[in-house]
Amino acid sequence: MQNPYESDIRAILAKRSDNGADLWATPDGRLLKGSPFTTLESACMLAELGMDPAEPVLRETAGLILGAWRGDGRFRLYPQGAVYPCHTINAVRTLCRLGYAADERVRASFAHLLDIQHADGGWRCNKFSFGRGPETEFSNPGPTLAALDAFRFANLPNAGEPLDRAVGFLLAHWTTRAPLGPCHYGIGTRFMQVAYPFSNYNLFFYVYVLSFYERARADERFHEAFRALEAKLVDGMVVVERPNSKLASFSFCKKGMPSELATRRYLEITANLRGTPRQ
Repeated sequence: MQNPYESDIRAILAKRSDNGADLWATPDGRLLKGSPFTTLESACMLAELGMDPAEPVLRETAGLILGAWRGDGRFRLYPQGAVYPCHTINAVRTLCRLGYAADERVRASFAHLLDIQHADGGWRCNKFSFGRGPETEFSNPGPTLAALDAFRFANLPNAGEPLDRAVGFLLAHWTTRAPLGPCHYGIGTRFMQVAYPFSNYNLFFYVYVLSFYERARADERFHEAFRALEAKLVDGMVVVERPNSKLASFSFCKKGMPSELATRRYLEITANLRGTPRQ
């Protein structure tokens, strides 16, 4: 049976050289340049559209990402400059989507992330683009959410309490809603708009990831967020409110239109709430 999103897949593949090198990379090896058609984001979108991770283009992309792995567990996604935790988090998250959660390098990266977990339970980068203030002493909610999205694949026996603390940090943010972390992630009007595919800190991604964690499912703050998402359904389907503007022509995430793929993710949330996670 032909994939109904074949045209979207072809459009992403057509951009694989647009950043100057193959597999959405730049000639100097940057893997997060040109959003949303970066190496990491393009791989995640192709997986979301149903491409088999065993396909050569995704195997090659995984190999390129693994080539950025360092022996201490970090990923260098830019040839120069600091190596930030969010880079490692997003590389690991992408590799997990491509079936590499059990790879020994990815496992080492999980261990590294647990080693550098911030005191409040989340993850943060020592990069202060907006200056310093009391709010910058906290973790960055966005990368913390992405880390939990990766860790749901990990099945690490020693990760229960640390991940519960990360979940607790994000649940507390639902209450405070204040901009937090060096990158000032807040919960406001834009957060409450349904964004898809998952890449930015927003209500849909927040509820989706937290639904995999028992610590969240037992908390009323999570259920408040879930009800806010549920109230946005139209005839039982998720309507995309805030897609990336560069994805405007893509059928799977048209603004103001119901999305079958987004609705599948919503159904995963409801399955998780019933205690029957979907594969």
